[in-house]
Order: sequence, then C-alpha cells, then structure tokens
Amino acid sequence: MTTQKKIVYCSGPLFSPEEIGGMTAIAEALEAAGYETFLPHRDGIEAYVMRFASSALGSRLVPTRPLVDRAIFALDVFQIAERADCLVFNVNGRVPDEGGVAETAIAYAIGTPVVLYKNDARAPFGGGDNAMLLGLTSERVVAKVPAIPGAVERAVRDAARRPSAWSPGLTSTVALGRKIWSVLEPANRRRGHKEPSDVVARIVEICAAEV
Repeated sequence: MTTQKKIVYCSGPLFSPEEIGGMTAIAEALEAAGYETFLPHRDGIEAYVMRFASSALGSRLVPTRPLVDRAIFALDVFQIAERADCLVFNVNGRVPDEGGVAETAIAYAIGTPVVLYKNDARAPFGGGDNAMLLGLTSERVVAKVPAIPGAVERAVRDAARRPSAWSPGLTSTVALGRKIWSVLEPANRRRGHKEPSDVVARIVEICAAEV
C-alpha cells in the first residue's frame, strides 16, 4: 500500500536568481526526504507569467493583470488551505518577503503548521525578528536547510489542526483556486507541450467568469 506524500508549501522571495536558488534548495531538501512540495515559481501561475514579463506575452497580459493577480492569490490560498500539510517560510532577506508574510499568516489562522527558516544575520530588533512573525510557528527558527525536513515532520506530527469557520471570502477564494489548479496541474505535467499564453488565457477566463 502506497502512503500518500505529505505536501509542503514553500513560501518566500523568488524575484532574483539568488532567491530562486534558495527556494529551490529548500524544496529539493524536502523532496529528498520524501515530501511533495508546491514551489510557486515552479508550480504556480508565476511559472507562466514571470519569465514573459518583458516579452510580447507580457505586454498582452497588461489589460488582464488584475485577473492574473487574483488568480495568483486564489491559487496560493487554495494550496495553503486545502492541499498543504505544512508551510515553510524562508525569512531570509533584509525584511521578510511581504507575500510570504501574508501566506504564513493565512496558514497560521487556519491551523496549517508553519516552519520558519532563516540563515541571515540581518534582523530589525537588536538581532531578533519581529515577535508577530516568530509567533506564527511552534518550532524554533531553523537555520540550516538540511534541518528543514525534520522540523516539518515535528510540526506536522504535533499539529492539532483546529476546525476553522472560514470566512465567506476565504471559502470563495479557495473554490476559485481549486478551479485554477484543475487547469494548472495538468499543464505543469506537460510543460513544454502547451503554449504558456494558452494556460494563462484559460486562467484569466476562469477569473473573469467569477466577477
């Protein structure tokens, strides 16, 4: 009998080669330990949008940018709320990535266990991080990538995921994200065989129908 892999949402900065390299290293460490990961720049809408930002496709996306932004938000919330067994937030950087802060707060609010990773000497409060950030995890902040899988295992084991009375906004966002993932997941499996513009156009149609 095959045991279904636990899914870890990898949250953090992804806007430079160095940041992407750091996030990829986290995902690879978790995958080597037997976890499945969701890495936004690899598995999310960002994979179809970010690399074309300066291309003709990027210019065509400008009129639909609000719908693309909505799709990114809905998909990521769906992944955190419905698929992920744990969220790992890479806190490295002069300040924590603002998208990652939002994702981690959502995970905490609905009871998805959180692990914070930081191997960066920069911190704003006399060498310490903001208490509102540190309070989002029951784990000590992990300082080495190889230690992340063990921290995830403990966090998932110890989590008492509390039943949540989701707000109407969260419920509808997760439902939209589920629809988007039904398009994106098969597209990811055959990446290279389908035009990215077709994938984005279909996602935009889904979001437009929800308006």
